[in-house]
Amino acid sequence: MVLTVLLIKEKCGMSGVDFIADTNFLIALHEGNAWTKPFLDQTVAVSVITEIELLGWPKISELEKRKLKALLSACEIVELRTEIKEIAIQLRQKQTIKVPDAIIAATSIYLQLPLVTSDRGFKNIKDVELILIS
Repeated sequence: MVLTVLLIKEKCGMSGVDFIADTNFLIALHEGNAWTKPFLDQTVAVSVITEIELLGWPKISELEKRKLKALLSACEIVELRTEIKEIAIQLRQKQTIKVPDAIIAATSIYLQLPLVTSDRGFKNIKDVELILIS
């Protein structure tokens, strides 16, 4: 099992990643919230969904966009792979969950990495190793 996880992470370029960050983690980090400090010395990955959520605000200024892109450049971006898509579909079949959250959770499950978030809705997802920050 450990070898399989390492092979998956290497295949995705994620072998040195410590956790998956939910969108609210990056927003909090961008805003300088103190609860993000214990995670600053770790390697972070985010789902491509988080990238879309951060940069997709209709009224985002060019300055904010540049700052957020700089923040994202320090993260590993996990593209939407077939395996992640299949896990997200299974999650949505089992429970009520928004598509973006299902994909973020599926990314965490697929890579077998903890998900750092302040969103309590992820508590209902059985297979996610959750680091819930309040």
